[in-house]
Amino acid sequence: MDLPSRALPPPRLPDRLRPLLDAEFPVFSDVEMQRRRKALAETMAEAGAAHALLSGGDRKGSAIQWLTGWPPGGGHFVVFTPGQADALFVKNPNNAPLARIMAPRTTVGWSAEGSQALMIDELLKRGAKGKTVGVIGSYGHSLHEKLVAAGIAPIDMNRAYTRLRLVKSSEELDWLRIGCALTDLAVEALERDVAPGQTEHEIADIIERAYVPWGGMTQIHYTGVTSMADPNCCVPSQLSRNRVVKAGDVVFTEIAVSFWSYPGQLQRTIAVASEPTPLYRDLHAAAEEAYQAILKVLRPGARPDDILDAASCIARTGFTICDDLVHGYGGGGYLPPVLGTRERPSQSVPDMTLQQNMTVVVQPSIMTKDGKAGVQTGELVLIGASGAERLHHAPWGFRRAG
Repeated sequence: MDLPSRALPPPRLPDRLRPLLDAEFPVFSDVEMQRRRKALAETMAEAGAAHALLSGGDRKGSAIQWLTGWPPGGGHFVVFTPGQADALFVKNPNNAPLARIMAPRTTVGWSAEGSQALMIDELLKRGAKGKTVGVIGSYGHSLHEKLVAAGIAPIDMNRAYTRLRLVKSSEELDWLRIGCALTDLAVEALERDVAPGQTEHEIADIIERAYVPWGGMTQIHYTGVTSMADPNCCVPSQLSRNRVVKAGDVVFTEIAVSFWSYPGQLQRTIAVASEPTPLYRDLHAAAEEAYQAILKVLRPGARPDDILDAASCIARTGFTICDDLVHGYGGGGYLPPVLGTRERPSQSVPDMTLQQNMTVVVQPSIMTKDGKAGVQTGELVLIGASGAERLHHAPWGFRRAG
């Protein structure tokens, strides 16, 4: 199995983005970071918060990383006050040296007292006693009690933060394009190298080998394997099994590779050493019809009901879906709108309109109503000025391998 060459960027990645890919740690411009600080300060003012507390994270687009550049685990905190330097408190002593490199605009602290104690002390030094503090991120009851005991009035600002992440800046879109190119590498490697006799664990190895040499990070890679003649799997598994691929199987996958918390996402279905059976051709045709119908309505000003109307073609096929049909994505994790179909809803339909430079995943995961067979097709797209625009370049359609 050939590893990717560092001499050339991933296929179809614009040359202008190569410096970001080659950087020891890529950073956003001062202009972009000031944009974020200004947006957060304005959101705090609307909520009546004098300070913001950014908490925890899973390295998939947390508020701490968005504001400082540091991709935290749990137990990390940032205190943000408009007009003052940001203060980052890390959980472990070995976190601090790297955090100082990756969050150069931020003061970084650690002590044996623990990050919670340092964070509360910092808030009090900034005059937060008797004031409202907006909390963004994971927030347990014990932390709430400690803040209240210190005379601080916490309020939940997670929904307001999510709204800040819906529309992407031009720099964020560049980072997403890299994430998409790395995701393309993973899907194309799977199509090229999957073969009878491999296990799902070996499939995971194929996927990761395609992007890890480029610094890509696993957001997700889910795969499903089943016989097209006698299917018993309708959706990719979140964990790989020791299941062996055979000729006549279908391998279907959902892959998101992240470039520093900015991932692409692709869903594809691959027939292994065989042509698709009539059932799988019909499933995939239904998925493609739904995908194209939804793409036609994705433009600034469109509403969730427009998407649900477009997706009505799925019910006419006699099939259904096994996952969310559309969801916001790309920096900031899973974002609104999260939609199923009218027949199989995912969540309550949000009251919102699409805006230019939002990014959404369209993923018709079509399955039989008995749950035995299914396909995956779709990808992350950009809401452009006049409609949906591709960010990925991986080949479309029902793929073949072997």
